[in-house]
Amino acid sequence: MSESLVMSVVRQAVEIAVIVSLPMLVVGLAVGILVSLFQTVTSIQDSVLGFLPRAAAIIAVFAITFPWMLRTLTSFATGLIQRLPDLVR
Repeated sequence: MSESLVMSVVRQAVEIAVIVSLPMLVVGLAVGILVSLFQTVTSIQDSVLGFLPRAAAIIAVFAITFPWMLRTLTSFATGLIQRLPDLVR
């Protein structure tokens, strides 16, 4: 297996990981900013108030996007398994 082929497979794996995790990261960032603004405006500095909405939003986005994530990861794994004879040479 050549070095360029290994780098190509690793690059694809990293791209898939970023693409799959991006919706949850973006929603977590947006909710975190909104909660921080709310805490600043109201002068409420409770750590639970900063954590719970962000966790709930991330879990909700995960539940909504899970079928898409599963299809994406399954297609990547299927393609990798189908290319396995070429990769071993």
